[in-house]
Amino acid sequence: MTPVRPTTLLLALPWLLTTAVWAQADHATLTGTVVDAETGRPLAGAHVFIAASTMGTATDDGGHYRLDPVPPGAHRLYVSMLGYQPVPRDTLVRAAHGYRIDFSLQPTVIEIGEVTVSARNAKRWERRLRTFERLFLGETDNADHTRILNPEVLRFDGGWGKLVAMAEAPLIIENTALGYRIQYFLKEFIRTGNTIKYDGEPLFEELAPEDQDEAMRWAENRRKAFDGSFRHYMLALLEKRWREEGFTTFRRFSLDNLYRTFDRFGVDANDLLHEGPSPDEKELRFSGFLEVVYAKELEDPAYLHWIGRSTWGRPDNQRSWLKLNDGPTLVDHTGEVLDPYGVTVYGYFAFERVADELPKEYRPPTWTTP
Repeated sequence: MTPVRPTTLLLALPWLLTTAVWAQADHATLTGTVVDAETGRPLAGAHVFIAASTMGTATDDGGHYRLDPVPPGAHRLYVSMLGYQPVPRDTLVRAAHGYRIDFSLQPTVIEIGEVTVSARNAKRWERRLRTFERLFLGETDNADHTRILNPEVLRFDGGWGKLVAMAEAPLIIENTALGYRIQYFLKEFIRTGNTIKYDGEPLFEELAPEDQDEAMRWAENRRKAFDGSFRHYMLALLEKRWREEGFTTFRRFSLDNLYRTFDRFGVDANDLLHEGPSPDEKELRFSGFLEVVYAKELEDPAYLHWIGRSTWGRPDNQRSWLKLNDGPTLVDHTGEVLDPYGVTVYGYFAFERVADELPKEYRPPTWTTP
């Protein structure tokens, strides 16, 4: 998804902390081998994981991997190894059985050119790093407790309101607000004006809490991060409980004036999802823009500052806007949009970024699935 400020019209388990939806009877098993594409030699130690989850492994001496249990649904399988081009593979698991998926990785040639280091260049890199962290991690309270442990792998380019970031290795991100360490395989980051577009594959690892108090704090922060999120909204639509979860949906034909209410129209959210190609998929279909209001939480003061309302606005219910980029798009039963660029998000959904992300399998302890 591509996050956009709402002022822009156009444009990416210890202590029982997590309720997971993976360990279920109808799960699947993914196995396969990873080899060098040129020699056919098995690659040991390659990282194989399901993007945006806590499920990952490394290949053994024979290049074999095994992921289990994997629930039905859309998953992006990602394979990475130093010295090779990473390979993503979108996989739709429709049945509870074994899947074999093999990978051939192409070696990469790293060209090291002449590098000139100066105090001026170093200061510019530091400024761009601070901007990148703010835009990428976000500006919420959770972002204040999230840091990139290896910023030296980042390279920046751009000018005149544009910032492009590239990472020579996975970003290692530690989030002490939610209790995760994340390997983020950044593929693209571009800021142009008020539009931020980024794409990448995160692998989550739960941190070990120092004591029960920290575990309880992480559990509460995770619940708050889930409440009102885009995934929360999609799951509420899928299970037809959006009213109980605190969501109201309207349709708008434009975003010319977001805070004018007489030109928005109520929508029965049950009409947004239609039958898909399998029981585990639904088609999200609407025209214009959707306005999503979450009534159980007010806007954060940092959000008011982000949209420029900090000097005159009072906190209101959280509001977000959605637009389909290329017509109807598919959503799986976990609330995952199959096309990563299928939906553009504005408002609160765009305000909450990497520091507020949770693994795709996370559910609050009170969440029940019929």
